[in-house]
Amino acid sequence: MSVVVVAHIRPLPEHLDAVKEAFLEILPQVHAEPGCELYALHEADGVLVMIEKWESQEALNTHMTAPALTAVGPKLAGKVTGAPEVQLLTPLPTGTKGAL
Repeated sequence: MSVVVVAHIRPLPEHLDAVKEAFLEILPQVHAEPGCELYALHEADGVLVMIEKWESQEALNTHMTAPALTAVGPKLAGKVTGAPEVQLLTPLPTGTKGAL
């Protein structure tokens, strides 16, 4: 069953653009990772929200140590208020085509 992750990243206001750019740079690499079904960056009121969907927990685990994600960490140093707030979700079966 797929695993959905919602991560809230809170950049310091003066670093919002730099933090957005850091994540936008890695999107193609992450999309190419095995098991990545969705990796999409959103913004609301100065908070970045990454919505991810992985085909399995194993694929997510691999992503957590993949080069793209580990490379973004140093680019965020001193530019965010702290670690991302991460929610790990398991979709409930809906029977609806196109559901996350």
